[in-house]
Amino acid sequence: MFLARLLHKPPALDAVQRQRLAAWDALPEPDLATPHAQARYVVVDVESTGLDIKRDRLIAIGACAVQAGRIDLAQSFEVILRQEAVSARDNILVHGIGEQRQREGLPPTEALLAFLDYAGKAPFIAYHAVFDQTMIERALARHLGLRCRRQWLDLAYVMPALRPDLIGSHKSLDDWTALYGISNYARHSAMADALATAQLWLVALNLASTRNLDSYKALQTEARAERWLNRAY
Repeated sequence: MFLARLLHKPPALDAVQRQRLAAWDALPEPDLATPHAQARYVVVDVESTGLDIKRDRLIAIGACAVQAGRIDLAQSFEVILRQEAVSARDNILVHGIGEQRQREGLPPTEALLAFLDYAGKAPFIAYHAVFDQTMIERALARHLGLRCRRQWLDLAYVMPALRPDLIGSHKSLDDWTALYGISNYARHSAMADALATAQLWLVALNLASTRNLDSYKALQTEARAERWLNRAY
């Protein structure tokens, strides 16, 4: 039930925002056994004020939709959350989101509602997904009062499961994108990293097809096994 997933009263949500949140909540859950050729996935990357998932704040979300095995660039998404306190200079040098852009971003409540509107309840894909998942879920709890635990699939485990011959030699997103000739026009930009990860997801889908791993659920099983073996990181 929707209200049961509210951690506390949503801060400053107006009637329209409450309606948008309720409309998202009413969406049907995805069938994770749906064949890849019929499924919609959302590939996600985030930028934050740092790497401490307990203390740092979400700054930006970039996302690409993969529909029926193809990247739909018309369905790309990027948003910067307005920051009350701008991140440190060293942090800005990493992601390139300067002081003015941070101060002029969308109010966090509106930014996160826009992300939910875009993503719907599609399963998520990311590389080192725990960080992206944690940052987004913490922001949703803080700004919308919403406990939102979606399905996430981590390519850091999927790729070694599909290419066991490369275990140990390929650990980073850069390792895998270089192997498959995937370019990244702006490393550490949420949108650029999401697009590069989406292209790697297409590689994973092609590899999965040779092993009859034809659904998100099937790849989840492979990723869990790889994680249990603790070989991906």
